[in-house]
Amino acid sequence: MEALALERKAEQNRELREKLLRLKKERNAIILAHYYQRDEIQEVADFRGDSFLLAQKAAATDADVIVFCGVHFMGESAKILAPNKTVLIPDERAGCPMADMVNVDGLRKLKAQHPNAKVVTYINSSAEIKAETDICCTSSNAVKVIQSLDAEEIIWVPDKNLGHYVQQHTDKKMIIWEGYCNTHDMLTVKHVMEMKAKYPDAEFVVHPECRPEVVAMGDFVGSTTAILEYCKNSSAKQFIVGTEDGTGYQLRLDSPDKEFHFATKFLVCPNMKVNNLKKLVKCLETMQPQIYVPPAVADKARTSLERMLQVQ
Repeated sequence: MEALALERKAEQNRELREKLLRLKKERNAIILAHYYQRDEIQEVADFRGDSFLLAQKAAATDADVIVFCGVHFMGESAKILAPNKTVLIPDERAGCPMADMVNVDGLRKLKAQHPNAKVVTYINSSAEIKAETDICCTSSNAVKVIQSLDAEEIIWVPDKNLGHYVQQHTDKKMIIWEGYCNTHDMLTVKHVMEMKAKYPDAEFVVHPECRPEVVAMGDFVGSTTAILEYCKNSSAKQFIVGTEDGTGYQLRLDSPDKEFHFATKFLVCPNMKVNNLKKLVKCLETMQPQIYVPPAVADKARTSLERMLQVQ
């Protein structure tokens, strides 16, 4: 029975992929998928990437329609950078708890308390927060972004764990918001120690959204893309992975001869995983749900995103 069910599922996916190819051509659409998406979505994407790469692709595409397979703030960023494009998201319930942890009123109060500070906002945030921001960043370019600013005082939102990591690489004073990624923050020292005991020859690679004490245990610390590159180029054959389990798709694709063990079974973002192949096809069929950002918000937010893209 199980084999039959798997066969039916495979056949359904084949039919969905065929339909998707036809719809993409009809709509002149491009599919962008974050590395945390389900394998079935990453398989059909035109581009897989982290927030930074996908923001670049959205800004540069000549497609009429962008289907963003990620969470809501990522679709917003695509719409802000490509205002004349139609931006779709397979499931509009794909939110981000960390992005919800910072609010406009609180940020404005903090800005009033520190009038000489520049606001650096992690791209994992809403359009409204980006509109209150001097410059955005991702985990891959956060240190470079902060070093590019002429201010000595930085208001950092919303991720305290990434903020703590960045603080170790700059002399600037950082006022750090108390937000965090629910998924990365679940990884504990105990989890890592247990995995290291189980796989003593494995290298531990970890995302800086994890807790500081966990990050301190890393053989390599970096953004999702940096982790992928490191594992691909490392001579090590075993890795304990401290980031969301969707990265396993690209890790295995790049290095089929290596073993990847996720540091805990809890490294799964439920918001990223609400998207699936069926919803992806349906959103191109119906051209819904579409991402909308009010023009006044988008214009302000665009400045902070474009500044980020200009940092070398």
